[in-house]
Amino acid sequence: MTALTLSTAGAATLRADALVVGVAKGPKGPVVAAGAEAVDKAYEGKLAGVLDALGASGAEGEITKLPAPAGLKVPVVLAVGLGSVPEKDESFDEEVLRRAAGAAARALHGTKKAAFALPLDDASAVTAVAEGALLGAYAFTAYQGGAKASKNGGPKLPLAEVALLGAKPRDKEHKAAAERATVVATEVNVARDLVNTPPNDLTPEAFAAVASATAKENGIKVQVLDEKALIKGGYGGIMGVGKGSENPPRLVKLSYTHAKAEKTLAFVGKGITYDSGGISLKPAGHNETMKCDMAGAAAVFAAVVAAAKLGLQVNVTGWLALAENMPSGSATKPGDVLRMYSGKTVEVLNTDAEGRLVLGDALTRASEENPDAIVDVATLTGAMVLALGNRMFAVMGNDDAFRTSVHEIAEEVGEASWPMPLPADLRKAMDSPTADIANMGERMGGGLAAGLFLQEFVGEGITWAHLDIAGPAFHEGAPFGYTPKGGTGSAVRTLVRLAERTATGDLG
Repeated sequence: MTALTLSTAGAATLRADALVVGVAKGPKGPVVAAGAEAVDKAYEGKLAGVLDALGASGAEGEITKLPAPAGLKVPVVLAVGLGSVPEKDESFDEEVLRRAAGAAARALHGTKKAAFALPLDDASAVTAVAEGALLGAYAFTAYQGGAKASKNGGPKLPLAEVALLGAKPRDKEHKAAAERATVVATEVNVARDLVNTPPNDLTPEAFAAVASATAKENGIKVQVLDEKALIKGGYGGIMGVGKGSENPPRLVKLSYTHAKAEKTLAFVGKGITYDSGGISLKPAGHNETMKCDMAGAAAVFAAVVAAAKLGLQVNVTGWLALAENMPSGSATKPGDVLRMYSGKTVEVLNTDAEGRLVLGDALTRASEENPDAIVDVATLTGAMVLALGNRMFAVMGNDDAFRTSVHEIAEEVGEASWPMPLPADLRKAMDSPTADIANMGERMGGGLAAGLFLQEFVGEGITWAHLDIAGPAFHEGAPFGYTPKGGTGSAVRTLVRLAERTATGDLG
């Protein structure tokens, strides 16, 4: 993990390998942003002109590197675009700062230390820049750098150290902001690592072992139900999905408690460590990234650990529903009927609609403890990707006010989301002549139908929200801002902020 420090040194005196400054898009060309005054002075007040001559405009995420002048103790100045200059008396949006810091950190892979002289108007800006830099510095290199790769130099390592200039290490708010950013970014990167880990190494058992070890290190109680316990307990949904694989399923319960907590949240994560589609096998071209189908469980795991590290005054229970969905002679077949943990029977019409089956069992089990609210997170449906694209997740729920609060929290922390309905008319298509419900409904509105299916397994009177992160959980395109290629850690920041808001009673 990249180290983060708050430095009292000036931009002209700090020794580093690079110095990051912000440049905005002004009406007549690039404008040097606040925080870079000393740097501009070293260029004799001509930094904006130099950037303009180099073709820089100040557009968001734009990177321009230039040699440092004699007055600075760094060899390179990196200017990162912040977009349009804010209106008078307004500051740069936190997400703009977060993305800019991330883009700069990505551009500095292979560098040991960089100083960031971006606008830091308050503690919120400190959080944004720190988070962005730490998230942007991420790289998954666990499977790179072997003997042959080492001879060719191997992969570039992430930026090793970030020094924030302009932040005040003795200011309680600034110090707390930096510490929070470090915890949150660390756990987002842990979720990314899990999503990026090849499925031959991250089986349900292996995921459960990682969760158990980390939980114990952070004072979190852990309970793991193996296949024998799942069969005995009647978890027909989880077992039905996992029985086709040689790697048996697991249900992991993580419990973080605070002595003064007045509220309890339950987070439930879909953890399909590899999804072949089962007997309803996915077509060619749709299997290669299916190691990411456990991103919901990774987000839940990371959020519970973050809540513990931050010592939030709220009880948070995480449920990781882990299974590998494979075709074999023992696999569940289309037409089979599963008896869920709730007692409901489900006719399986499509074994590739498996996430809702493992979540159904976990939601029922989480409901038994009567939490104040349940939030499930899942890479659930391709339909939601068609609806919202690759960068936005859907928020559904049985309480409009809570759904709105979750959406607003997601937007606040920089995770694009959109509230979606649960139309009652879509429920009828899941009626089964054989069982209580089928696991498939109408093709149109399929993401909403999946939400309606999950709602059937939420305990009566319990507030619930469902996050379908199928789009943003795994990024296949070029990196941007603080978002890398591969696992993104989607929803971790939303869950953490929800826990924080619940702890302080400041929720909606």
